[in-house]
Amino acid sequence: MGVISRPGTGNAADGAKIFAEKCALCHGDNGRGGRAARLIGGPPKASLDGGKTIANYWPCATTLFDFIRRAMPFNQPRSLTDQEVYSLVAYLLVENKLIGESDEINATTLPKVRMPNRDNFVVQFPDLM
Repeated sequence: MGVISRPGTGNAADGAKIFAEKCALCHGDNGRGGRAARLIGGPPKASLDGGKTIANYWPCATTLFDFIRRAMPFNQPRSLTDQEVYSLVAYLLVENKLIGESDEINATTLPKVRMPNRDNFVVQFPDLM
């Protein structure tokens, strides 16, 4: 779990606009499912049947930033600015009820977000921790 050191900051209001413009086509309105994975809501616990969403599966919020930064949007990976990524992460965390609506996400606040499924992962190489 590396620390994000990218400059920038984001909030859910900006993230909602970016999501509607650059993400909803694949992930559906408000991230509730489309051609690509559902990001918001879902069952309380992830299942092997595809019920994995940000709130019920992802162990670290920093991983969300990293994945969006490297791989999204699908048709133009790495095209988002750090500001856009922070805003998208803020939006997705708010929609999953993991942070408050007015919370700001940046390199300091992101690693402090406690994900609900954090303790359900087994560290493969504990001696490296």
